[in-house]
Amino acid sequence: MLLATGFGTVRAQEEVVLEHDSLSQAINNEVSVLVDSARIPTKPLKDMSTWHPDPKRALWLALVIPGGGQIYNRKYWKLPLVYGGFIGCLYAMNWNNTMYKDYSQAYIDIMDNDPGTQSYNQFLHNGATINGQEERYKKLFKQRKDRYRRWRDMSFFVLVGVYALSVIDAYVDAELSVFDISKDLSLSIEPTILDTHTSRNPLNTGAVGVQCNIKF
Repeated sequence: MLLATGFGTVRAQEEVVLEHDSLSQAINNEVSVLVDSARIPTKPLKDMSTWHPDPKRALWLALVIPGGGQIYNRKYWKLPLVYGGFIGCLYAMNWNNTMYKDYSQAYIDIMDNDPGTQSYNQFLHNGATINGQEERYKKLFKQRKDRYRRWRDMSFFVLVGVYALSVIDAYVDAELSVFDISKDLSLSIEPTILDTHTSRNPLNTGAVGVQCNIKF
């Protein structure tokens, strides 16, 4: 009687354990389903070997950011050329503008005949004076003033040209990225017969010549 009771108790405990395991398994399955359904889908990685730049986007980036089109086209080796051109033009513009202001002030001072304004002395050698040479220095200061002003303006136009060239380069480079060029680039020269149509005689309707064919 005790044996039967003990066997029944053990069996009841096994059933409780089995129910507990089944419940745990069901909970784990539901959690896995919820996690899988809530998982954010990831975008597939782009194959950069087949990527081609968009010409319009390259154009707008080059217009907004100097050198932005070259960065977008992944032509990083062109950046030193672009920024070197900008920096060189800005430096030339600033230097020529400084010299223009200095010579302009010197020209104004030498023209007013006021002993208190002699900024032109900074352009003279140590101990040199302009006594008796006023007309010569007036002409000299005016020439240099006009020259540096002209060079300053020229530097500005060159800066605009560098900017325009960088924009055109970015757009053309993006356009040519999809231009298929064959690996067989060759030039062939061969004889040909040219149809002149200048004579009614059928024997004189052609001429022998040479044609060039370029394959790309």
